[in-house]
Amino acid sequence: MRLSNLSETTECHRATEAISRVADKWSVLIIMQLELKAQRFSDLKRQISGISPKMLASTLRGLEREGFVSRTVFPTKPPSVEYALTDLGHEMAVPVRAVGSWVLDNIHRIEGAREKFDADALV
Repeated sequence: MRLSNLSETTECHRATEAISRVADKWSVLIIMQLELKAQRFSDLKRQISGISPKMLASTLRGLEREGFVSRTVFPTKPPSVEYALTDLGHEMAVPVRAVGSWVLDNIHRIEGAREKFDADALV
């Protein structure tokens, strides 16, 4: 794919769809939790502040559909479900973690730019 032709390519549309899943706020937090270890739904819910059960389930389904997360059901009573990153998910976690680290390293600059922009907009 050539950069000069991005907006006209089918690959760009396909990539945009996948990137929107990866870049979603809840997806990033779930990926970071699952990078540590496989976890049950209730554990993820406890560790990700502010996510509703419906949003957690929806995001996990989306990540599973994209091939980043696997879902394993254990035949216990009641059945137990565990989520884990797939090989593809572990590969994807590397750039996600890098972007997150960059943001944390530069958050003061980002917030300063926001404040300046908002102040200038009031004038």
